Amino acid sequence: MAVPPIAKGWASFGGYRTWYRVTGETGGELPAVVVVHGGPGSTHDYLLNLCSLAGHGFPVVHYDQLGSGGSTRLPGKEAGFWTPELFGDELDNLVQHLGIEDNYVLFGQSWGGLVVARHAAQRPDGLRGLVIANSPASYPLWRQEMDVLRAQLPPGVDDQLRAHEAAGTTDAPEYFELMRAFYDRHVCRVLPWPADYLASFMEMADDNTVYATMNGPSEFTVTGTLKDYSVIDELDDIEVPTLLISGRHDEATPVTVQPYFDRIHDVRWEIFEDSSHVPHLEEPDRFREVMLEFLRDIQPTAPASRSAEREVASHG
Repeated sequence: MAVPPIAKGWASFGGYRTWYRVTGETGGELPAVVVVHGGPGSTHDYLLNLCSLAGHGFPVVHYDQLGSGGSTRLPGKEAGFWTPELFGDELDNLVQHLGIEDNYVLFGQSWGGLVVARHAAQRPDGLRGLVIANSPASYPLWRQEMDVLRAQLPPGVDDQLRAHEAAGTTDAPEYFELMRAFYDRHVCRVLPWPADYLASFMEMADDNTVYATMNGPSEFTVTGTLKDYSVIDELDDIEVPTLLISGRHDEATPVTVQPYFDRIHDVRWEIFEDSSHVPHLEEPDRFREVMLEFLRDIQPTAPASRSAEREVASHG
């Protein structure tokens, strides 16, 4: 169900601006769902279908993180500027700016999952729930698993990819074509790519400052400042009900997601059998059902909404 935004604007942040849009009325009984996109350096576009939650009474906030989309672009900034702390502070600032700090849920996808986990570990009073979607808890684990997935590509593809990486020619058209062998398996299995996903992909291609600095040339080649970053040691501090989402064919493999399940106290894990990294686009109907069930379960009036029991998830 398509729901148009009721507000768009910018939040001032440290001399810069964070662009946002709000779908649905905030300030009511139901919490606002703040959507934190991946990348780093992607945009909100590929997550726009989460606006359908507003049709069920949950207002939805999308925003572009600093350096991307409609927010302030800073192509000349040094690598040390782009830190996890920066994006955590930006999220804190946006929640305060919108006046939703007393009643909100965070949805973090991919890199956004690490951003929201770090935020939740600070135990803000108004945070009602957490969704971590297709996100590794640790980039060392991610890099380890990328080697596993690359080894499963068609014969010769990984060798050619590595030749380009060694030669520093990852901007060559051939590298992009080879890269698609990985992306079409483990990032988005809907072909052709959905328009919303393609919009974010093209935005990153237009200005890849943040992605190139923090991540590297591709999803499976993490050489940037995040290569040793992890939130594992912070997960024990997360107290709110948490939903984990991943795809059976996800580049965020079960090994990379497992620390969330092991260390967050109140957690459930939903694996989408026909999806890779973007189940909201690959299995949109089931995705919406899972999200609505979780959001309704965590409402104060729902029995056992704060149950600390873990659901048994099949990882086989």
